[in-house]
Amino acid sequence: MTSAPLPTYHAPAERTPREKLQRQADSFHSDSFLRHVLDAVPNLLSILNGQRQIVFTNRALLDFLNAEHDSAGQGLRPGELFGCANARLTPGGCGTAEVCRTCGAVSAILHAFSGEQTAREFNLTRTVNGRTASLDLLIQATPLEYRGERFSIFSVQDISHQKRRAALERIFFHDILNLAGGVKGFAEFMCEAPSGQTLEMAELIHATSGQIVEEIKAQRTLVAAENDDLRIERSLLNGRQLIEQSARIYRNYSLAQEKELVIAPSPDLFFESDAALVLRVLGNMLKNALEASRPGQQVTIGCESRGGAQFWVHNPGVIPRETQVQIFRRSFSTKGRDRGLGTYSIRLLTEGYLHGRVDFSSTAEEGTIFRAWYPLKPGTN
Repeated sequence: MTSAPLPTYHAPAERTPREKLQRQADSFHSDSFLRHVLDAVPNLLSILNGQRQIVFTNRALLDFLNAEHDSAGQGLRPGELFGCANARLTPGGCGTAEVCRTCGAVSAILHAFSGEQTAREFNLTRTVNGRTASLDLLIQATPLEYRGERFSIFSVQDISHQKRRAALERIFFHDILNLAGGVKGFAEFMCEAPSGQTLEMAELIHATSGQIVEEIKAQRTLVAAENDDLRIERSLLNGRQLIEQSARIYRNYSLAQEKELVIAPSPDLFFESDAALVLRVLGNMLKNALEASRPGQQVTIGCESRGGAQFWVHNPGVIPRETQVQIFRRSFSTKGRDRGLGTYSIRLLTEGYLHGRVDFSSTAEEGTIFRAWYPLKPGTN
């Protein structure tokens, strides 16, 4: 009796029988010339069989994995080898989850088995020692015919540093220039305005200058977090006061014009965490919700006790399904190339530094709700 095929949303889930996989691996390892050539390649490199399973890894990849044996990773798929969080979502593993439809690595591999050499960029999210990390990789998959069978040469180059620096600089300059332009406009108007309007202009300049400072701090925090150089300063916090402070700041943003920012009834909720980082998360949640809302719509922020301190932000919009499955990827955005680190930083700070969790839901009936949960004390669940 044969077992039912594993379900998949994208690439085939079936795997090569163990005996055949071992034969394929032995074939590559016994070819000393080919092994020597592949080991000389500085990029991380593996050979995949028709079921996208690894049958050979070169020396650069073995060193990257700190592996002692040449068979390290044998039988795994690339996402499983590199610890991709999406590889654990379905029984079929790497390439079979819904989010894998947008994966550059799976796309490149499938193209290679159609006879086409393909290069794709791929953002990998994984958890290392309990901390969420994101890598930007350049993937190249090349068809290979070897001893009567079809394989793919799968090479990986880490371009995280270049991508991260470009994204941070692009977004930082975009936001700062917009805000600085606003200050300049207010100042010019103030110079020409009747004396009765100068106080109002001064207040607008003060508020916008405060936003510039906040944007600079936000970028500094994100750079430190990505470089694993962020210091945590814990203190006793009140959740209700944090949401009131966040709402007060973002009501002055241009994003909030013609929109209603409401604080839901929320208790005094005490917990230990880093105030600056929690405020940064709440600010990004509000900013995203305001950007996603239309004039006349309402954005609501609140907190509640759920075995810890849970914060939430609601807006009436709906996120398309193809966007939902990519929402926490670094640099992914539907708002243009100058956006894209808001939701990523929410997860990076919450799960990577504050021992919390983030999630969201988005339906036509309930709108979109982002949630960030923090333990009452560090080290508790």
